[in-house]
Amino acid sequence: MWPDDPVNHPAHYTAGSVECIAAIRAALGDKGFLAYCRGNAIKYLWRVDRKWDGEQDLRKAAWYAERAAEVLKELRTPAKVGEGR
Repeated sequence: MWPDDPVNHPAHYTAGSVECIAAIRAALGDKGFLAYCRGNAIKYLWRVDRKWDGEQDLRKAAWYAERAAEVLKELRTPAKVGEGR
């Protein structure tokens, strides 16, 4: 279990040992998750000047952009023998 961190590990998005973001990726698959992360990055950038904590929204946008970059890298890396994407 992680300490509450409103950007990297918000407590309200964890049930037991499962984080919501992991469940979303499992449900959407890699390409769907990539689109989800890109959309969330756009959302957080969009609202930076519209909410009281623009700095936190910039950090959240960066978090989602980093997840999207990780997935894109995984999709572009040849799968190991026995693995499929």
